[in-house]
Amino acid sequence: SHTLIQKTMKITPACTNVIALLAAYGCNPATSFSHSITNTRNLNARRIPTTLASTTAESTKTDDVATPIEEPTSVAVVPKVAQRWRKRTKQLATLGPASSTFEMIETLFLAGADIFRLNFSHGSQEQKKELLTTIREIEEKYSHPIAVLGDLQGPKLRVGEFSNPNGEKLEKGQIFRLDLDEALGDATRVMLPHPEIIAASEIDHVLLVDDGKVKLTVVGKGENDAYLECRVDVPGKISNRKGVNTPDSVLDISPLTPKDRSDLEYMLGIGVDWIALSFVQQPGDIDEIHALIDQHLPEGMFRPAVMAKIEKPSCFVGDNLEKIVEKCEGIMVARGDLGVECAPEDVPLLQKQIIDTCRRLAKPVVVATQMLESMIESPTPTRAEASDVATAIYDGADAIMLSAESAAGSFPEESVAMQQRIINRVEGDTHYRSYLDQLCMSKKNTAADAITSAARQIAQTTNAKGIVCFTLEGSTVLRASQERPTVPILAITPFKETARQLAMSWGVYPDLPRSGAFGFTADDDDFFNVSNPTVDEDDEDFDIVLKNACRAALRKGLVNDPNDLLVVTAGLPFGTPGACNIIRVLPAAGPQCWDGICRVD
Repeated sequence: SHTLIQKTMKITPACTNVIALLAAYGCNPATSFSHSITNTRNLNARRIPTTLASTTAESTKTDDVATPIEEPTSVAVVPKVAQRWRKRTKQLATLGPASSTFEMIETLFLAGADIFRLNFSHGSQEQKKELLTTIREIEEKYSHPIAVLGDLQGPKLRVGEFSNPNGEKLEKGQIFRLDLDEALGDATRVMLPHPEIIAASEIDHVLLVDDGKVKLTVVGKGENDAYLECRVDVPGKISNRKGVNTPDSVLDISPLTPKDRSDLEYMLGIGVDWIALSFVQQPGDIDEIHALIDQHLPEGMFRPAVMAKIEKPSCFVGDNLEKIVEKCEGIMVARGDLGVECAPEDVPLLQKQIIDTCRRLAKPVVVATQMLESMIESPTPTRAEASDVATAIYDGADAIMLSAESAAGSFPEESVAMQQRIINRVEGDTHYRSYLDQLCMSKKNTAADAITSAARQIAQTTNAKGIVCFTLEGSTVLRASQERPTVPILAITPFKETARQLAMSWGVYPDLPRSGAFGFTADDDDFFNVSNPTVDEDDEDFDIVLKNACRAALRKGLVNDPNDLLVVTAGLPFGTPGACNIIRVLPAAGPQCWDGICRVD
């Protein structure tokens, strides 16, 4: 059998031992390069011995991941979910009544969802914990990190109630008062139980009621900020507890209500990976949530990443947007409220501005809201919606999100699958690469930036199948993603939490680690100390982790031939956050199998 391997693979006897070892100790057919190896089918049934385990967490139900190919082949059997590792743009699906069971969440994951959103505006905290537990079970089943985003509700600004339960019809040009009087409203006035809105509003400021269905312009203001006199510019019906938007005003309120603070503390306790902050008006709002996380993060828990939802015009005043992006770990283009408070024709331009800013600063950005809205009721989207999703992908977004489509719609699986179909089609278009390359990235004069940039060029020149980044906290992987390389990025980290957070980033497919991987000792007490991890000083460690990286790429279906190349970046000594001082090209068969590959005659 080894002779046959040498003929079909054109590699030397020194490498056949490595290939036989990979085939013999794979946990499913996707981990062997060749069905030519004798008794491969029997060896596949073995469990991986702990002394030879790869960095990937082992799935206990491999039948759902790969299907054996009966005919002889000299390449790996690609897992059924391998197409998920081919797309670059990530998919974020909101969970709700239509997607709360294990079976449906698993279906959405297999259809393409990389991140699941838990919307704390609806349902109880306990329900969110149950969903998170289910997601973690699916993660273990498929040995692939799945990120969980907890979305805080934020302040809800609403008018009071009317004496007429059906509300009142406001006429164009009439004067309507918003005040602090608790008496029920009528056709001339209603209570506005938010004195901060009255205080922040000036003459000619606009107030939008019920998502802009009624437009009011401030023409007068009472003494001591007692009331606002408003002219009705867009008439319509106004009724109990309708929302109010303030596009011209920066309100002196916290983005975190008492409910949000309770939900935030609960999120920290159950271990979500990302926290989305609503109602961000200025950079100081990000400082506030960071301080609360520092205060309430339980001892021993991994710090979640913060995602700012950009939905207020004040975010674009001066350098606010850049400062907000710098202070948080990710951005969401929340086009719902942004589309209400900004002119519709401005939203596409603002979306591009946000995405470009995030790319320049190497922060993941999600485009959200009404992407496939009609699929709440229909199994297919409108052509305009498909074009909208494609535009976000062409713009270079890291991820695109589904809200009610997957949470409460009649076709959650079809919605996720449709997004993936659009992603695959756009990313296969020749224009896509030219659009990505149009944005010039500012480079820092550091070794890490030089190596990361070089890795992209080397991968493209050598037709490598992937870039492998060893990382502790994810900084070098984010930098690699910023380059938007032409091949997938495989992130190898010793921390599951880091792997999950990186699932949000463009083109990044993290490996699900197990204790003892990445050159660290297997002592769990020291292993999970991010600030001071214990390192095994064995000289052979780097080769060991390189072999494990090859196995991880094989399990993801990123490589399927021993001669496939991988470009590896790492930082030595291991355990130094942000260090990136090594770049290496190696074949998929392992770091020792170079004979006959990339040789200069």
